[in-house]
Amino acid sequence: MLHGTTHPDFADVARSLARILPKRGPGGAAVCVYHRGEKVVDIWGGTRDRAGNPWQEDTVSISFSTTKGVASTLLHMHADRGLVDYEAPVREYWPEFGTAGKESLTVRQLMCHEAGLYAIAEMVDHASEMLDWDQMIRRLSEAAPRHAPGTDHGYHGLTYGWLVGEIVRRVSGGKSFAELLDASIAQPLGLDGLYCGVPADQMHRCAELMAPAFDAPEEQRKRTTERTWRNARVWGQRLGRIGLRYDPVESLEALIPPGMDDLGFNDEAFRAASIPAANGFFTARSLARMYACLAQGGELDGVRLLSYDTIRKATEEQNRGMGRVVPISMRWRLGYHRVFAVRARVPAGFGHFGFGGSGAWADPQRQLAVALTVNSGVGTPFGDSRIARIGGAAARAADRRRRRAAGPPSPTRA
Repeated sequence: MLHGTTHPDFADVARSLARILPKRGPGGAAVCVYHRGEKVVDIWGGTRDRAGNPWQEDTVSISFSTTKGVASTLLHMHADRGLVDYEAPVREYWPEFGTAGKESLTVRQLMCHEAGLYAIAEMVDHASEMLDWDQMIRRLSEAAPRHAPGTDHGYHGLTYGWLVGEIVRRVSGGKSFAELLDASIAQPLGLDGLYCGVPADQMHRCAELMAPAFDAPEEQRKRTTERTWRNARVWGQRLGRIGLRYDPVESLEALIPPGMDDLGFNDEAFRAASIPAANGFFTARSLARMYACLAQGGELDGVRLLSYDTIRKATEEQNRGMGRVVPISMRWRLGYHRVFAVRARVPAGFGHFGFGGSGAWADPQRQLAVALTVNSGVGTPFGDSRIARIGGAAARAADRRRRRAAGPPSPTRA
């Protein structure tokens, strides 16, 4: 059973959500869609925890890498104000960063995953260090790039958030990332759930993450991790022998630091930390409204986040081709990637999908924004078929609306 509201033109989106909700066992999701600045879908269903408690209107759910799109928007807002220059070396804002081959690394290179600083497995001794912002900033300040910045690209699956977030903090007087997100985006747009560091008094709203990779018994998770590394080494050797540049081991070094299987993803300590590449807790409604603002040229309901010119710069493609961490072309913009949608083309779309199935994006051509939050399933580092199916249904509905508005073709004379 779904709750909320859906404009009749977008009924297929609701049907798509109903199909992706778990048929057996716990799990829930929420979807929100804006079209031409109007909220046309705002629905949710399923359960938010293993006890079977229903997903509520205000439930927030961890959205993993979907957080990167939000963090990137925050940096673009500071660039829009003249506080950050995309072409400037990062060390101009973060002096300690300018060591170990990073002296000339630019903000642009960092934002399109060309910094070479993705190998978190060699930066930390244990994944629990990710809960300590200052510790991660020290680690990244000392780290050496895997390749010369700007010469290649590799997805910064976990490190991206601190790299972007620390620049924003440095130019904002040192406020916490969570405070800046609230003051710069959530409050101006009136969002009801956009957290990267959940406040203590909002913990009750968090959906429980339910997936074997995260909530299986600890020993089982450790065995799974060991098997994953073992298989990656085998496949890395095989792919190397046939001349492919992709190495699965390099992917794991970017995505699985030591001790990752010890982290309690449902613990309050993890929820309260700020990991801007991976632990944003959002309502679909908040994500969709933020992207709706970008889809409308940077302004929604009298609130301007970005200028049109900055959106243009932020969404220009920076690179193509297979990366060193994920073996597909993400066509990186500055902090956003291409949009994948079932039975729809979205060439002007930009946004970010997340491990676990979530995702959010904007399409300025259609003036469309789509967001999905979930709490069950795993998928890939960039979502799975669920967000592609939801997004495709929304894009096709927007296209039908446009065709109806255009009316039948004018009669021609013989």
